Amino acid sequence: MTSTLTVALLAGGRSSEHDVSLASARAVREGLERAGHEVRWVEIERDGAWRHGGERLTLCPGEGLLDADVVFPALHGPFGEDGTVQGLLETLDVAYVGAGVASSALCMDKVLFKELMSACGVPQVEYVGTRVQRWRETPAEVLGEIAGLGLPIFVKPAHLGSSVGIAKVADASQLGEALDRAFAHDPLVIVEAMAHGMEVECAVLGVIDKEGRSSPACGRLRHPLGLASVPGEIVFAEEWYDYAAKYRDGGMQLVVPARISAAASARVRELALEVFAYTGCEGLARVDFFVDGEQVLVNELNTMPGFTPTSVYAKLTEASGVPYPELVDRLCQLGIERWEAGRAYQY
Repeated sequence: MTSTLTVALLAGGRSSEHDVSLASARAVREGLERAGHEVRWVEIERDGAWRHGGERLTLCPGEGLLDADVVFPALHGPFGEDGTVQGLLETLDVAYVGAGVASSALCMDKVLFKELMSACGVPQVEYVGTRVQRWRETPAEVLGEIAGLGLPIFVKPAHLGSSVGIAKVADASQLGEALDRAFAHDPLVIVEAMAHGMEVECAVLGVIDKEGRSSPACGRLRHPLGLASVPGEIVFAEEWYDYAAKYRDGGMQLVVPARISAAASARVRELALEVFAYTGCEGLARVDFFVDGEQVLVNELNTMPGFTPTSVYAKLTEASGVPYPELVDRLCQLGIERWEAGRAYQY
């Protein structure tokens, strides 16, 4: 454990994942306190107001946040995990946990993320991205492109998490309605082909050295030194891994280690580190996969996954030798190291 830190903990937020964030933040607070740190709770209301101790906060650029050594943004979804809050924290000139502005924005945009993965040659499911204006102006053209994916398919808002707004479509006659529902949440929608095999997740705990330099290459790719956890297998009672399966008691079970071959497990960990590097992530990430025999496909990367001790990320890191209080402590230290390294550059 590090010396005692003062940590400003951000909870809530404007997105539909407000309540999930509160649960994550309560667990983070307990973990930080068990690690010996002082926590200053900042709750972001659904209307976007920031409050501490019941009083609305006024933020001043360059003056930090509540004299904290580091900020832990336990926020999920838009207006918290998409680079907006990260940009604000950069403006405040305060250290913070997790991915920076560009990486957060990139990974929150499912279409942009998949386009980057495609350019990097990362194996993934087939997909089509489309914007609401194009859907309204040339629906037949959009439907024609999507038809190439076959059935069933998944229709998703491009910038939401926790499976909000997602629909599984097994009948082409239902596709238009599913697109309209997704566009109610987001002007950009992604449609993905059905992936076979099991859902497998891998936690990455990133590290930078005291000089802030990238570590030596791992495999064929240079990337910040990262620890890839033992992969875990998601087993769910529902037809697919939807919101209910993720958050209802008994909706899912995590099997650690995943029941896959040694070669597939190694490939999952290798790809997790590569994707972490390609996206420029720092601190932490959970990378999700589909595994069918020896075939491993990347699904997505979550820069701030659910953070209760029973959440997948925490379970995977604990199974890999990092207990929860040590995990949150280490993430705070990583945030401080990055901030200190960044101050050495001239802008």
